[in-house]
Amino acid sequence: MRSIECATAPVLIALLSFALGSGALAADKPKAKSKKNAPAAGIGKDPYIGAIVVDAADGRVLFEDNADAPAQPASVIKLMNLLIILEKVKAGALPLDEQVKVTAESAKMGGSQVYLKEGETFTVDELLYALVVQSANDAAAALAIHVAGSRQAFVDLMNQKAKAMGMSGTAFHSVHGLPPGKGQLPDVMTARDVSRLCLELAKHPEAFAYTSTQKKPFRQGAKPFIMETHNHLLKSFEGCDGFKTGFYRKAGYSSAVTALRNGRRIIAVVLGTYLAKGDLRASRNLRDTKAAELLAKGFQAAPVPAPAKK
Repeated sequence: MRSIECATAPVLIALLSFALGSGALAADKPKAKSKKNAPAAGIGKDPYIGAIVVDAADGRVLFEDNADAPAQPASVIKLMNLLIILEKVKAGALPLDEQVKVTAESAKMGGSQVYLKEGETFTVDELLYALVVQSANDAAAALAIHVAGSRQAFVDLMNQKAKAMGMSGTAFHSVHGLPPGKGQLPDVMTARDVSRLCLELAKHPEAFAYTSTQKKPFRQGAKPFIMETHNHLLKSFEGCDGFKTGFYRKAGYSSAVTALRNGRRIIAVVLGTYLAKGDLRASRNLRDTKAAELLAKGFQAAPVPAPAKK
């Protein structure tokens, strides 16, 4: 097992830079350039920036490699949106069938989307499927504004929750994980922090209804928009039922995956996979291969206990 105590000097420098620059900031809002606030995360690496495998039963770390290195997880951050909203649903503060009205701001989100139009209404449940299955940035914005009043206010909730969960290597700056615009800062997380988020999310069985869905129509009618998951392990790895992937070119390919076999749940996180030659398909395949390898390694390291003798 490799640990952060064995990290090389460059990684330690990166971690120190991140520690100086972390903290909750407003969503999608230009910031003054400052070395103090600039996260140290760079482009993805071969085979990844950082990775970790944990046993969901007790949070025990089964494998880690640069698990505290800062990375830009892209759409993986939407798992925090899902957690916050499911907690509000559980608390009775937000019904799943509550109607969400799409604002002009939400309809303007780029990247992966379900093409929301201003004035349309959908239930919280419908938008959660769009958030997770399609990784829809417009759905992320619509839910954030509905729940917190603004994207900035929801980002504050995300950072508050991260701090409460001990995610010290995390700084959220958006509700969707898109690449930052000019003068903006990227969302930053470590593999260890993503695993902590996944461990908490796994305590909500209802989360797997969203994260295990491979294909689902959005909008009722003759020609519904068909959403398809980006998590290829749902099809190829036995027992896989979550969680979320993420990508943009600078960040590389990331994935937080989990599988349940014989009552044992394993969680694996791979952040920032990107091949130097710039082959996107090969980089994506490498991320999926590594994620599957780490899940398998986790099950090997945490075998199902033998039944008690009568």
